[in-house]
This record gives sequence, structure tokens and C-alpha cells, in this order.
Amino acid sequence: MNEASHTLMNTMLQWDVIGIRNDFPILSDKVNAMPLVYLDNAATTQRPSCVIEAINYFYRHNNANVHRGTHYLSQQASERYELTRQRVCDFINARTTSEIIFTRGTTESINLVAQSYGRSQLQAGDEVIISAMEHHANIVPWQLLRDQIGIVLKIIPMNDQGELLQTQYEALFTERTKLVALCHVSNALGTINPVKAMIASAHKHDVPVLLDSAQATVHERIDVQDLDCDFMACSGHKMFGPTGIGVLYGKEQLLEQMPPYQGGGDMIHEVTFEHTTFNTLPFKFEAGTPNIAGTIGLGAAINYLENIDWPAMQTYESELLHYATQALQEIAGLKIYGQAQYKAPVISFTIEGVHAFDLATLIDHSGIAVRAGHHCAMPALHQLGVNATVRASFCAYNTFEEVDHLVSALLQAKALIQGA
Repeated sequence: MNEASHTLMNTMLQWDVIGIRNDFPILSDKVNAMPLVYLDNAATTQRPSCVIEAINYFYRHNNANVHRGTHYLSQQASERYELTRQRVCDFINARTTSEIIFTRGTTESINLVAQSYGRSQLQAGDEVIISAMEHHANIVPWQLLRDQIGIVLKIIPMNDQGELLQTQYEALFTERTKLVALCHVSNALGTINPVKAMIASAHKHDVPVLLDSAQATVHERIDVQDLDCDFMACSGHKMFGPTGIGVLYGKEQLLEQMPPYQGGGDMIHEVTFEHTTFNTLPFKFEAGTPNIAGTIGLGAAINYLENIDWPAMQTYESELLHYATQALQEIAGLKIYGQAQYKAPVISFTIEGVHAFDLATLIDHSGIAVRAGHHCAMPALHQLGVNATVRASFCAYNTFEEVDHLVSALLQAKALIQGA
């Protein structure tokens, strides 16, 4: 056995991928009579049984509204709902649960900051720095704010490897810079940005930083106090949790300054027809009946993540990414976009002469789920000279055998399309 084989074997022994896969019921399904090979984790991860069961238990035994009733069911629902807030607080190492706002996901979290913090703290001519690799959810809200109040957007440039240019980033700051909004990990390219250093650079200019950690939370532990980010957004459905639930973390002193994002029930203290006073944090930002079942499901997902051997998982994912990168590069005409030194297990690629959508459609017949398109990151792909790629995004439950299936299916699709 050669050195590479020894390394691979040791990695697999340290990470019980079969045991992890058994926790996710959907992974035993078949698609088009073929075993499911799920490689669209950057769009949404799958859910372990404990998450599904937590949601099911809530609807069977605790279903009631939260924070409003004195009866038993409401008390039980409220307790489980707030237990998740505490779990999120502990998971990301926030200072207090007052800094944890439940939203529908990363997109709503960023919009909340743009419309609440942005409209109350920024004015015409103030500058917001974003990067060339942002998801549309961290571009469009700032464009809307620009059109509303006249802020200026400044873009951190990116090189052809998919890495942000740090010297140019430093040069963007002026006395009018008021916020940096930055992705932790690129959803389209897999680049892991040096966010701790970038946050420190912004703070030297007394500029707060919003971190989009949607793609990071399932691959690395987030410690908001260590990073010292001012805001952090993430989504449940990208970390083994339900759809329609997410988190906005914000430093308490900043959240206290911000007006409510929406009006309605539970975010109020007192209402008259002449005046309304607002609830305390975090409830000031949680108007209306929330996604209670989704929040409880998120709590179960975090509990699952807390019990994972993170160093072993990260080593496994790193080896899986390396193996997949090497295997895909053996396909003639295949080009990988995003070759950063530090990457999450995401590979975006094209095959010369074959459209990305055709590839994704054909390999779906082999039970392989990938994403094809611009991945809500049009500016990044356009800079790299492509309109659409196939994206294979891996997770802790994917296997080396699934990589082999992907390569085999791509070769068959390529041969079919090119008539070879």
C-alpha cells in the first residue's frame, strides 16, 4: 500500500462515515432506480433522524404558539423554542441569548441588517464594502439600500484562483466606510476567506463587519467572540436543520441601537393608536408567530453537530475534496473554477463543449444530485469568464465511492453528448 493509500485508510478509520450516513434516512433512497448520490450540500444539507423526530414530536405533543399562552402546551413550546436560542448562543459562543435573533435564514438576516442598521446608521455617501465573490443575498440588499439612501458600494477584488486580494481590500477603506459585509466561505467556489484577519483590519478603521457564514457552519466551528464579528448570519438548512429558519447574531450594543425590522405581535411592549413601545432584545426583531417547529428542529441539528468529532470530520472532508479534485481533473476538457489555497469541499467545474445543465440533467439519471447554474453568484462567475458551472458540494456523509460514481457518470454523459 502506498503512502496516499495509507493516508486515505487512516482518515476513513478516524471518521465513521457509514455510521453518520445511517443517521440520514434519505441517503438510503434510490433515484431513477439508482442509489442516491447527494452532492448538492451547498444548496441544502440533508437532515438526520433526530431533527425529523424533533419536529414530529413538537407537532404531535407540543403544538402551540410561543410567548403568549399560560397553558401547558404554550409553556412547553416556549421552553423548547428558547432552549434552541440558548443552544445557538453556546454553539457560536455569543455572550448572551439577547444577541441571537431568529430569522427565516441568511437572506433575511442580511436584509434585516441592511434595512435596520443600514437605514438608521448610514447616510448618503457612506460606503459599504462587499466582495467580488458574494452570494446575491449579500449584494442585492446593499443595492436596495444604495437606491434608498444613496450609499456607495465598494468591491473587494478577486484573483483568478478565487481568492480575495487583501492589499486591495485594505486600500478600500476611507473615512466614509461604515460597514463591511463579507462571505465566510464562497458558495460558488468554496474559497475560505481569512475572515478573522479581515475583521481585524476593518476594526482598525472602527468599521463593523457582517459575516455571511451560511456555507461555513457545517464545515467549521464558528466562535463569534474569537472572530470578533459584529454581525453573523447563517441558515438552518445548510447545517442539517430545517428550511425556513436562520440566525442573525449581533453584538448587543449594535442591536440596541437598531429600530425594529418588522412590526407586529411579540415585538411590542405597549401599543396605542398614538404610540408603540418595543420589546427588549431579542424579541424586538421577531415580529409575528415564528417558525416554532423549524426552530426546535434547528436546536436538534445543533445538538447533533455538538456531538460530532470536528477534527476528524474536517480531516475527512479535506481528504474527500483532494480526492475528488484529483479524480475530476483526469477528465479531458474539465476545468475547475476556484483553486484557492484554502477551500471548503466545493468544486465548480465545466467540461469543454458540454453545457452545465446538460451534464447535471444526464447524471441525475444515475441518481447523482449536483447543482448547475450561476449559484446566485453571477458576478464571481462572470469574472472567471463563465455563465454556469456544475457544482459538486460535499459533506461529512459523502464517500470516496460517491466521487467515483460522479466521475463515471460524467464520463458517460460527456461521451453521449459528444457522440464518442
